[in-house]
Amino acid sequence: MSHRVNLSCLWGRAPSPVSNVPQVNYLLVTARPVAPLAAPVPLNFCLVLDRSGSMKGEKLANLKRATMRLIDLLTPQDIVSLVIFDDTVQVVVPATPATDKAALKAQVDTIEESGGTAMSLGLQAGQAELRTYAGDSHLSHLLVLTDGQTWGDEDTCRDIARSLGQAGVRVTALGLGAEWNEQLLDDLAELTGGTSDYIATPEKMSTFFQHAIQSAQGTAARNVHLLLRLVREVDPRAVYRVTPTIANLGTQPVDPGEVAVRMNDLVYGEESSILFELLVPPRPAGSFRVAQAEFRCVPVGLPEEALLKQDVVLDFAADTGRAAYHPRVMNLVEKVTAFKLQTRALEEAEGGNTGAATQKLRAAATRLLDLGEMDLAEKARQQAEQLEQGTQTHIDAEAQKALRYATRRLTQKLDD
Repeated sequence: MSHRVNLSCLWGRAPSPVSNVPQVNYLLVTARPVAPLAAPVPLNFCLVLDRSGSMKGEKLANLKRATMRLIDLLTPQDIVSLVIFDDTVQVVVPATPATDKAALKAQVDTIEESGGTAMSLGLQAGQAELRTYAGDSHLSHLLVLTDGQTWGDEDTCRDIARSLGQAGVRVTALGLGAEWNEQLLDDLAELTGGTSDYIATPEKMSTFFQHAIQSAQGTAARNVHLLLRLVREVDPRAVYRVTPTIANLGTQPVDPGEVAVRMNDLVYGEESSILFELLVPPRPAGSFRVAQAEFRCVPVGLPEEALLKQDVVLDFAADTGRAAYHPRVMNLVEKVTAFKLQTRALEEAEGGNTGAATQKLRAAATRLLDLGEMDLAEKARQQAEQLEQGTQTHIDAEAQKALRYATRRLTQKLDD
């Protein structure tokens, strides 16, 4: 397996200074797939797109362009289907090999806006199309995009996503503008091991569609799990995914001293990293085994599960001048801190605690400025100022989505 995935473990501070009290240190565990040795597995890709009345004009025009661009990136071995929904549903392109791209684009060009929003109808139809080519011969993905609230069928949408996840389908859930339900789209992604994101303006749709199809095509491994076995007295304080996007993973205790996390699918050209905040007990000078990282995944195109194990060793030095901070690890810690601050600020604002929300937004703005995220820092500062002055009692929908999703992407730039 070592020739397929490289596994690395980096400490935020090493060597650690000798002390008579426990110390916090950060451990970054990164998995990066190397060049594939097996032939790529074709896709079974379904687009489920909102064409409700609110999509008229610029939104619909950009939606068509983004979809056509995605079709350009498909191979003749890939399967594609296209479903549109309003308060009804229509299968524009039944599941078919992506061989005649001109014909597929002509079908896309027929889409017109109409009606309200009932996402569950689109998801049900998309699920049916994916079943046509379900199996190990294709990797199944579903991309759903909406610009509005779906009314009365959120739980049905979650049930469908749960079923998709059980069938091995990954969902990319994209919200356009400010009027959609982020909790619902986050749940659709979480239930399938997929991703959710916010598209601020229609012209950015092509970037997100392109990233979705290229990530799907580059899938190297699925069912990716990391188990960290800790030696006695090492205490896990927090666990965050940091790449490809930031998320609080919490901990999933298996046994005392073990932390298990589910990671995203591995994608060629990308890394998947987990940041552990650990409280490490005192040690004398020397090298000590602190943990063992056990990494499991199922490489695409291969039948067997792959396993990697690596001992995690930390050096302790009596000479405190030798201790050095790893710049990349600590930069990721700073980005996680900004993410945590904005997350807590949004929670405080939603709970009506404007004072605490203001304080955390200002702290987040300072962190973001230090990270060079000028626009995002200014948005956080403006929202803090408006809450403090009483010109608004909550964070507006556009700013909330921008802060929530942009801070998740602090470690990923889709435009790069």
